[in-house]
Amino acid sequence: MSTLLEIYGEEAGRQSARYAQALAAFRAAFGPGEVHAFRAPGRVNLIGEHTDYNHGYVLPVALDRDILVLARRRADSTLRLCNLEAGYAPLAFSAGPAIPPATRGDWSNYARAAAQALARRIGPCMAGLDGLVAGGAPYGVPRGAGLSSSSALTVVVAVALAHLNGQALGPDEGDVARPAGAAGERAAFAFFCSQAEWYVGTRGGIMDHFAALAGRRDQALFLDCRPDAGGRYATEHLPLPDSYRLLVVDSGVHHENARGQFNERVGCCRAGVGLLQKYYAGRPGTTGGITHLRDLQDVPWRELEPVLPEEITPRELRRQDVELGDLPGLDDDTRLRVRARCRHVWSENRRVLAAAAALRAKDVATLGKLLDEAHASARDDYEISCPELESLVGAAHEAGGVAGARLTGAGWGGCMVALVHASAVAAFEEHVRRRYAAETGLACSIFACRAGPGAGLVDL
Repeated sequence: MSTLLEIYGEEAGRQSARYAQALAAFRAAFGPGEVHAFRAPGRVNLIGEHTDYNHGYVLPVALDRDILVLARRRADSTLRLCNLEAGYAPLAFSAGPAIPPATRGDWSNYARAAAQALARRIGPCMAGLDGLVAGGAPYGVPRGAGLSSSSALTVVVAVALAHLNGQALGPDEGDVARPAGAAGERAAFAFFCSQAEWYVGTRGGIMDHFAALAGRRDQALFLDCRPDAGGRYATEHLPLPDSYRLLVVDSGVHHENARGQFNERVGCCRAGVGLLQKYYAGRPGTTGGITHLRDLQDVPWRELEPVLPEEITPRELRRQDVELGDLPGLDDDTRLRVRARCRHVWSENRRVLAAAAALRAKDVATLGKLLDEAHASARDDYEISCPELESLVGAAHEAGGVAGARLTGAGWGGCMVALVHASAVAAFEEHVRRRYAAETGLACSIFACRAGPGAGLVDL
């Protein structure tokens, strides 16, 4: 119980019952014997949406809601997994350097991603596992809600396989940007997991995996998604406001993260980079070495805007010698809204830096204002909101004690996060539930979150 207290605080008792249920289910599926428990948290992104794959800044919070894997080492390379949640069929496959994917959207692809990446690292002698996955409501990470349940699954399977093959991660002992020791190891493993997840077809960034591995109790993680010359990432753990709570509200509208809209946004950003590279090439006294939108963060927007078209297609970009690279689901005639997408990333990076400064200064009013501005940009420029999320944000702003509210996650459904004074939580929950049901006919799920620690082995 002491380990669960360190992870879950006052929720340790309920989590203990969850672990006991998972252990009983594992033994029913795989028989008696030694069992190890591993966990990886979901995350809520306080601010910094769609900036990570642009080498920008993010400010996520690892949650005290997680995905568990109870696992036992096998003598062969097979992975056998079952899932406590309904709708997930048991699966089995052999680990190796080239694992065939299951059908698109199949939950096993996240486990296959981790196994393939580990097999390439460890070699043909890598042992597989028998495992039981326990996630989802009420104490795990809700699936499809924008809280990174998929990345948590990738991370926890990777952590379990690494541990069972003698490559266990050490504890978080400080700044993950350190070049050596357990902390540096976790940073490298986070990058490793982010690259592994490209297997499923989404060209995402590193934020979710860093949050899952480097989270700390009651702290947000400021992360610069651009590595230095030594491959290290600058981070800072920032205490969250004592008198406020993070309320996560699940709209009940769930998205498929690998679908074309996500990769279309990635394509817009790559198009912007390619056009700006051509514009600045060879100009004396101007920015050079542009690889990501981050490189132009200090350039005034009024200078960048005329270079970026309102709309352009991949076919038209190729005529200008701008290639977008591998982006599944993007065809030659897709209309890319380059200017608006790049404006969101440019302005969002500035908001993240300002939000980190507000946390250091304990300036909740400024932080809340930045959350509201981030939502407007995600809605209008990146176009990742939906009517249900707009209903939730509108209801939040009608409630008292709310510093700020915004959609969180990849978008197109999922969750809203609101920063709410502790004294106003009950009234907030009642008003938002009632208003959302009246406007949409749907029921939302609301839960108060605490920042939790990063992924690892849990002593049973």
